[in-house]
Amino acid sequence: MNLFSGFVAIKVALVDNDFVSAGWYIILGGIFDMLDGMMARLTHSSSEFGVELDSIADVVTFGVAPSAILYKSFFFQFPGTGLLLAALPAICGAIRLARFNVQLVGFDKDYFRGLPIPSSAILIISYVTFHHLLLPPADRLADPWMWVVTIGASLLMVSTIKYDVVPKPSKRQIMAHPIKFGIYLAAIILALVTRGSAIFPLFVLFVGYGLVRSLYQRTLRAVRERRAAALLDQEALEHEDESTFGI
Repeated sequence: MNLFSGFVAIKVALVDNDFVSAGWYIILGGIFDMLDGMMARLTHSSSEFGVELDSIADVVTFGVAPSAILYKSFFFQFPGTGLLLAALPAICGAIRLARFNVQLVGFDKDYFRGLPIPSSAILIISYVTFHHLLLPPADRLADPWMWVVTIGASLLMVSTIKYDVVPKPSKRQIMAHPIKFGIYLAAIILALVTRGSAIFPLFVLFVGYGLVRSLYQRTLRAVRERRAAALLDQEALEHEDESTFGI
């Protein structure tokens, strides 16, 4: 059903030029994507076959379908270059999923390395639906943010930035991560209240949080490594002085 939803989204975007409906079919595919994981855990039937099949469906629904929407709604006006740029979400999404599959250890995880492909797809389609399509027709063709969103979402997928896994709606997960679960629940309510218009800003915050946290952790690690190197140099110098005076 995930894969079928992606196929319908592509058809609706390319044939009917209905980008809003295409976006909702991608959202529908995301719901099916969550349901298959829940069913696999409930029935204890997680398998490598399921992982591979899930990735194939994800490439279509969250990679190819958003690329089709991007090309038909904006990048069609740039022959050659536009085709390549519109294809970036599909290409980077496939690379990200291939890397994820070869690095997968077990079926439960605390974080993703790189922006998950469903998150990238929702980031793209929420901008197209609730922002780009609301611009006057003349302004749509010169929308600079389409470039930023497309390239940014694609590069984040193949990055090494860590993004948290959405906590599963179970009593144990809620007790273990009450603050995180509360934030996600509040985001869902906000998206429903605003009829979807808050989805893009919320995902920008999600992406930005991952970037800031990664920068902070890398800076902290660099400072620790520099301090450790300085201590080693100091110990080596003291050892050298002791050897010299001991001659």
